[in-house]
Amino acid sequence: MTTTKVLLVEDEPVLAEIIRESLQSRSFSVTHTSSAQDALQLYNEYSPDIIILDVMLPDGDGFSIAKQIRIADVATPVIFLTSRSLVEDVVEGFESGGNDYLKKPFSLEELIIRMKALLSKNRLAVSIKPDTQNIRIGNYRFQYPKGILSFAGTERVLTTRECEILQMLILNRNQILSRQTLLFAFWDNDDYFSGRSLDVFMAKLRKYLRNDPGVNILNIRGQGYKLICTVSND
Repeated sequence: MTTTKVLLVEDEPVLAEIIRESLQSRSFSVTHTSSAQDALQLYNEYSPDIIILDVMLPDGDGFSIAKQIRIADVATPVIFLTSRSLVEDVVEGFESGGNDYLKKPFSLEELIIRMKALLSKNRLAVSIKPDTQNIRIGNYRFQYPKGILSFAGTERVLTTRECEILQMLILNRNQILSRQTLLFAFWDNDDYFSGRSLDVFMAKLRKYLRNDPGVNILNIRGQGYKLICTVSND
């Protein structure tokens, strides 16, 4: 049985040790650091299956680390740990490439449940190993599941969640996709914070697609979203 490798980045020594011991008792392999600089080096050397990332670190912040990781890696799940609870902080966490956001204090059982849920989704995606689809969205070219969106010779690499949301919109193009469907598909709930995060993701996708007036993501008040476009395969 393959051991799941966890990179834990947490600068509170007591909390870090509690998390490390708890995960190791459940057969996870844990590498820990309290440094932002060391986190990136360990990520490259260790190739973790999942990353638990504190937001506030003595030599940097978790959001910046996640953004750097997402430049080359859109798949490895990232869970942020933080005492910051403003909506803007939650949104920034998801925008920077996080898959989940856990506010301190939290229970270890909740952390482990969320880890297992993300790992299960990631392993399912890997086991399916879909071939890259080259999809034309108006004048854009979208490579799924690589998450590469191209327009007029320029490329943008989407985060995992941006990629999956866009793919769901494409599959339901020219029809309303309900907010609840999206929220439960990607956040497993429809609470206020998740709703705000969804709105931010939609705003970012609109921005990415704004160069073609024939492509538009409409907000259908009280119902959901509708992607208006023509789609074809390369």
